[in-house]
Amino acid sequence: MSAATTSAVTISTPGYRVLSQADIIAEIERLPHVAAILGGKASDWTIRDVADGYMNAVFIVEGPDGGVCAKQSLPWVRYHGESWPLSENRASFEASYMKRLQGVVGELAPTLHHFDPSLQFIVMQQLTPHIILRGGLIEGRRFPKVAGDVGRYVATAAFHTSDLGVPFETKFEDVSLFAKNHAVLRISVDLIFIDPYVEVWRNRFIPEIAPFAKAFREDVALKTAVARHRNAFLSNRQALLHGDLHSGSVMVTEDETRVIDGEFSTFGPIGFDLGAFVANLIIAWYAQGGYDRDGAERDAFRAFILDQIATPWTTFRREFLAFWEANPAAGDGYPAAHFADAAGAAQLSTIRADYVDAIFRDLVAFAAIKMIRRVISYAQVADFMVIEDTKRRAEAQAGALALARSLLKNPERYPDLGALLDAIPRFERAGLDPDAPSAR
Repeated sequence: MSAATTSAVTISTPGYRVLSQADIIAEIERLPHVAAILGGKASDWTIRDVADGYMNAVFIVEGPDGGVCAKQSLPWVRYHGESWPLSENRASFEASYMKRLQGVVGELAPTLHHFDPSLQFIVMQQLTPHIILRGGLIEGRRFPKVAGDVGRYVATAAFHTSDLGVPFETKFEDVSLFAKNHAVLRISVDLIFIDPYVEVWRNRFIPEIAPFAKAFREDVALKTAVARHRNAFLSNRQALLHGDLHSGSVMVTEDETRVIDGEFSTFGPIGFDLGAFVANLIIAWYAQGGYDRDGAERDAFRAFILDQIATPWTTFRREFLAFWEANPAAGDGYPAAHFADAAGAAQLSTIRADYVDAIFRDLVAFAAIKMIRRVISYAQVADFMVIEDTKRRAEAQAGALALARSLLKNPERYPDLGALLDAIPRFERAGLDPDAPSAR
């Protein structure tokens, strides 16, 4: 994907076709257990297009008794159409991800009702009255449970797909399955780890940010740090990742959280998912500076966001260690027989602490990389894009970029959560000169 392409779209799935809205109704009509959720007859059902992402066709189908969400992966990036071909088989991996975790994460994910591999067509639980977390944060709405729920989600999914939570035979089967998710993994590698540091047609940024983009392309130390973590992302098959866990992949009410859109699922370092989510919360914090809100209201909401930034990590650490301590012989990573006596138990305690400390370091690095990607690379985030005044938008983005650069180049300054939280406000006034001391 080094350049825009106009090559012909290739379909690799036998029997695949792009479904119209009428086709979707007809497919659901053939599924008695799904039709029963809707109630009535097909003629009573309504369907509406709700896709707001870049990748897939997504619809809500409703009947007299209820609704479902229907999703089909297309043989191209939906936002671009046939000019950007993409394997349509990615829905297989989203469905496999949902099946793998359905009995593990429980109520933190929607229920999978149906998957048709020939059509790459998923039918799942309609989430209502849930909204996308990103939109809620932009509006200044508070969802006090979501950060803890996401931390618990990652801890649960990670432990139960890692060498700590399952035998290696189970893990290796999972790794071999999700390793085939080549098409979207290439998107992740290019858009997150490569594109922001080179000149490429997919990059999107406002002119005021161009000096940062240029400085990042020329910063060898920065690119070295990014490359190191890119290699870790590709080689450290620690656990099954969601792979795209941002605030647009989480649906919420005040009382419930659901993680959606697992099509980027792959095995990798646990800190990647945590870092992605934390990055989007940090972005939400910086974006507040560009919104037309009362100063006291803004300060109060920023304080809330800072608390939310802390919570995924503190919850993850507690829950992950609890799983490990309660299930010492579940996986093959650290054989329980080696640590059965008092000396072994003490050593295992140190091992566990070191293990989660390494995850925190990964969280910080991947959060930084994700922040850079969301300002300079393809697929910008609404948090910044809704700021119409481009100077104010650039100032908010510059804070996130300056923080990210420092996190990657000076990791020794951020050994713990407190150091990370203290740094966020310091970079708010980084300014638009990437070479100024405040921006480094």
